[in-house]
Amino acid sequence: MSTLTLEAPAKLNLTLDVLGKRDDGYHEMRMVMQSVSLADTLTLETAPGEGVALSTNLGFLPVDGRNLAAAAALRLQEAAGVDFGRLVIAIDKKVPVCAGMAGGSSDAAAVLRGLNTLLKLDISPEKLAQIGAGVGSDVPYCVLGGTALAEGRGEVVTPLPALPRCWVVIAKPGFPVSTPELFARLDGKRLRCHPDTAGMLAALESGDLPGVAHRLFNVFEDVLPGHRRDRVDELKQVLLHNGAMGASMTGTGPTVFGLFDREEVARAAHEAVRPLCPDSFLAQTL
Repeated sequence: MSTLTLEAPAKLNLTLDVLGKRDDGYHEMRMVMQSVSLADTLTLETAPGEGVALSTNLGFLPVDGRNLAAAAALRLQEAAGVDFGRLVIAIDKKVPVCAGMAGGSSDAAAVLRGLNTLLKLDISPEKLAQIGAGVGSDVPYCVLGGTALAEGRGEVVTPLPALPRCWVVIAKPGFPVSTPELFARLDGKRLRCHPDTAGMLAALESGDLPGVAHRLFNVFEDVLPGHRRDRVDELKQVLLHNGAMGASMTGTGPTVFGLFDREEVARAAHEAVRPLCPDSFLAQTL
């Protein structure tokens, strides 16, 4: 019997661009991603027997193969041709669900990394990322983490110079956003603006935190339904008014975040946004 506990960090989109719809029905994406310290905690335990047993602290989440963490374990077992016996996965969820922060994908990535360690498989991170692509588009990035450019469906990941360490205030409004609906709205609209991805990459290369913060941009903000866009804009303005260097939505939302260069300013901004959005967090970049 072997046990391992590890973290599954949330991701934020510093930029998110959709370049068009592909022949396979997916969309061509170009995104700059960043890991943060807000994370789920996973405990993996292997024992004699067979199958995957999964539990979480959130009773509404699936605990069968529909959960990406369980799917990742089965995918690795098939791809690596290994028998891990019975695998018990316990997930303590802290990353909000359906928030645009890749919580489920990060859990899946943590299972891949954890099993690689527990079973001493010696699979490279790049190969693990390839295996993860069969589980979900964000899983390859979550395997590698840090600061990276994600292209294709999100599965083509290129590491980038690390974002200078800073503080992040994260606020998730209390309403859901339908990812298929947003993609459909985006397909039917001519976008006004796109992120300055080249400028973002140059700012990261030079370690220019203000330059990064000023280039935060997500095309999905333009296609949010009116009242939800208003709420996202309101939260962004609260963060900016309270000292954020830049603010944006992550993923298909609805979560909003702001970047801060000083801890005390970030803490004050967190206190300011909490009455408007109780599901809010103070974190650091990784």
